Amino acid sequence: MTDLEGLDLTALDRHLREVGVPRTGDLHAELVSGGRSNLTFLVADDASKWVLRRPPLHGLTPSAHDMAREYRVVAALKDTAVPVARAVTMRNDDSVLGAPFQMVEFVPGRVVRYTHQLEALGDEAAIEQSVDALIAVLADLHAVEPDAVGLGDFGKPTGYLERQVRRWGSQWDLVKQPDDACDADVKKLHSRLAESVPAQSRSAIVHGDYRIDNTILDAEDATKVVAVLDWEMSTLGDPLSDAALMCVYRHPTFHFVHADAAWASELVPDPDALAEKYARAAGVDLHDWDFYMALAYFKLAIIGAGIAFRSREAGVTDDGDRVEEAVAPLVAAGLRALS
Repeated sequence: MTDLEGLDLTALDRHLREVGVPRTGDLHAELVSGGRSNLTFLVADDASKWVLRRPPLHGLTPSAHDMAREYRVVAALKDTAVPVARAVTMRNDDSVLGAPFQMVEFVPGRVVRYTHQLEALGDEAAIEQSVDALIAVLADLHAVEPDAVGLGDFGKPTGYLERQVRRWGSQWDLVKQPDDACDADVKKLHSRLAESVPAQSRSAIVHGDYRIDNTILDAEDATKVVAVLDWEMSTLGDPLSDAALMCVYRHPTFHFVHADAAWASELVPDPDALAEKYARAAGVDLHDWDFYMALAYFKLAIIGAGIAFRSREAGVTDDGDRVEEAVAPLVAAGLRALS
């Protein structure tokens, strides 16, 4: 067993044996993704494969990397229409790896992260069918009754929009640079959002980060979603905010946050078309949609600023500078949506 930065395989092996996870041979692992957000490792022995996630090594911000939240929602959704990986183990303290972590069963399939991977799905009609399947899964998630799956206390059922506006505004104060050029516009958008919060559409389980690369598609049939990933932002909230963020990720500025992002490709239907598809799949009206889109632009701008902050903390300035370029256009788009 050879350790990776952030993953002590000897300690993990001991933990897996203690909690009764069947083991065959030595553990080995590879880093799948990490640095900007949670670190994701593929861990395997001679018989099994798992996916382990833990917080990043640098630049943590409060509540942004909640392992217990991710694990709990995945475990709760196992018998619903929402496809998820099987939960294996979780520790919400530093006792095993020096940081909280959660581990699920590996699900084979394809992850469409970049434009060329999207193109590999087929022609425009094939890609649209995949998009329809993704949106149907989001609608299925929003249709799950939280109490029925043990998630009735997964978040406060009311006041979600006010808390989102307040939370992302406070996050900005944590990640902005001194004398940040975007500060005035961010505060202006924050103020206008706070003044125009509508009544919450309803309360549902929300993913909080839904787009194509946070799912696994079937290796042979790209119109079938076999697992939804990355539940760290999930809670009880307003489902229209979830749908709006999915639409905002389609904005071309997202390429600054995630280079060559598949979901921001021109091959994906535009944000208005995505919104219409969601409304049909979920059977809802998009009341106060301008507010939801503005809030989503605000949230993505602060997420981008947070990524740049962590890059600065880690000394990776080129990466952070590129992401920083996304903040101003996203804030401007949020202001336009409200106007």
